[in-house]
Amino acid sequence: MLDFEKCDAARWRRDPAFDGRFFTGVKTTGIYCRPVCPVKQPLTKNVDYYPSAAAAEAAGFRPCLRCRPETAPFSPAWQGTKTSVERALRLIKEGAIDHGTIAELADRLGIGERHLGRLFQKHLGASPGQVARTMRLQRAKRLLDDTDLPVTDIALQAGYGSIRRFNAACKEVYSKTPTELREARKTAWKPQPS
Repeated sequence: MLDFEKCDAARWRRDPAFDGRFFTGVKTTGIYCRPVCPVKQPLTKNVDYYPSAAAAEAAGFRPCLRCRPETAPFSPAWQGTKTSVERALRLIKEGAIDHGTIAELADRLGIGERHLGRLFQKHLGASPGQVARTMRLQRAKRLLDDTDLPVTDIALQAGYGSIRRFNAACKEVYSKTPTELREARKTAWKPQPS
């Protein structure tokens, strides 16, 4: 719950410490603003306070064109392109590229495929495809190390379309087949009980 008096005092001071923590709905104009908005302050009797921009919009207010509430701290726009990359990583982790294309991933994010590639290069230094391949192989390696599932099942659960592709990826990165990796795990040094 927002404390009306505390919000009102912060709004009158245009206190940047409260920017993004509440939004002011102005009843006389139908607009909602950030506490740091440079416009002439409305009278206290003409305002309501909301914990989010979405709450203000749900109450029937539209965003101010001067202070642009969508750019307030803690909103996705504040984080900029990093938000798109984080969403893409979540979708890749859930298998978006294992069962679809990079173009389909970009469509789900509402951006172009080339722009998605540029964002990945900027923030991660790798393409979406490279990131997906690395995540897929890491999933498979964890399954190899932590379970006794058959290699074929591991390949399918990790997102590989075939055992041949899984073998090739392991050979390329680890210079061993999945079976050799599993054998290496079994023969690895283990501490002896004292």
